[in-house]
Amino acid sequence: MKKNRFKRILLKLTGEAISGEASFGINHAIMRNIALEIKNIHEMGIEVAVVIGGGNIFRGRIAEAAGVDRVTADYMGMLATVINGMGLQDALENEGVHTRMLTAIDMRQIAEPFVRRRAIRHLQKKRVVIFGGGTGNPYFSTDTAASLRAVEINADIILKATKVDGVYDADPKKVKGAKRYDELDYMDVLSKNLKVMDSTAITLCKENGISIIVFNLMKKGSIRKVLEGKKIGTIVRNIDKKGKRK
Repeated sequence: MKKNRFKRILLKLTGEAISGEASFGINHAIMRNIALEIKNIHEMGIEVAVVIGGGNIFRGRIAEAAGVDRVTADYMGMLATVINGMGLQDALENEGVHTRMLTAIDMRQIAEPFVRRRAIRHLQKKRVVIFGGGTGNPYFSTDTAASLRAVEINADIILKATKVDGVYDADPKKVKGAKRYDELDYMDVLSKNLKVMDSTAITLCKENGISIIVFNLMKKGSIRKVLEGKKIGTIVRNIDKKGKRK
């Protein structure tokens, strides 16, 4: 049997990725497809944790611009991630995948409170773990939550699923001939202000040596291809001055 490259991964999903062509709400066909993709890699024996955003339900920045208090807007966004997490949990369990959702904000009627040891134990018991509620604190994005949880559970890598096939030097939907990067150093992401994750999330990954792969979730089988080592998407990791991977 071929040995898996990774034992434990954290999958970061954006809320926009599950809304499909619409700008709002949950596309249940896409949610089911994501559940099937996760089931596929889970059956490979890989331990899977998921952090999901809430931008398809509530966008804190838009609300703040409209006059909503920043802290209030951030908490509303955290609740949106829980709604998406519940939807993904239901889709996974409909496919026979044992799942647990843990939230940073205590809401015991629908999820377990986040406890690091409990999360790791669920993963060891081969349950897919969904982290909802961000970090539980305002002013932190779900990207930062993903990096933090990845560090806490000792994930081997973060897979950031998007609607594009990697990281570009400009928006490929707006700029013809935009260059896609195959590989980037963390410092390149920060210095070039590339939209991979926010600076706090990137710094957490850099300091803890967790690589990030950015790829297109919309292509069927893409998660498995990434884990099998196929050259798709963009990988962000430490690279020394001689170009060697650290």
